[in-house]
Amino acid sequence: MVEFDDTFRQHLRELFVWRRDVRRFRSDPLPTDAIDRLIETACLSPSVGLSQPWRFATVDDAARRRAVIDDFKACNADALNCYSGDRAARYATLKLSGLEQAPGHLAVFADKASDIGHGLGRATMPETTEYSVVAAIIAMWLAARAEGIGLGWVSILNPDRIHAILDVPQSWKFIAYLCIGYPEAECDRPELEQAKWEHRRGADEFTLKR
Repeated sequence: MVEFDDTFRQHLRELFVWRRDVRRFRSDPLPTDAIDRLIETACLSPSVGLSQPWRFATVDDAARRRAVIDDFKACNADALNCYSGDRAARYATLKLSGLEQAPGHLAVFADKASDIGHGLGRATMPETTEYSVVAAIIAMWLAARAEGIGLGWVSILNPDRIHAILDVPQSWKFIAYLCIGYPEAECDRPELEQAKWEHRRGADEFTLKR
């Protein structure tokens, strides 16, 4: 059994502290194997019934990227209408995507039709398929940060349009669109906290003791 000492555990916590949802990227290209390596790490994640439901689509085609960016802009304009007054003004100033700057684009899906794992653990909670994919994304996120690579999760997108733009199998459910590249700056505080949109709360606010 591999043992991890206090120094390793401290470094691991620092990795969590310094992980950021990156929106501002430098133009430097990624190493040619960087995204492949991150995907390999993601595939080490746990999954319900060992179903390994994650599916990845690297997006290098310029026309597809432009279509994704256009979809983001349309969805973002609609989202702005959900707010009013000061909150709308704040929303309009937020940078919510690094799509146009990030050298790497990666879409992540959950294959809900796969028979890998033979359905184990999904009879009463089929959504654990998607949860497994999210766990893989988090593993990738931390691995990227450990290499000094930033990852940004873009959620302001229309899943049906992304599905069509990328022309993936119908059984794949869209989970995340990730921007990947080197961040312009490093910070141990979320950008939305710096922008005074929201603040990080302590664990005691989210914990019940029974």
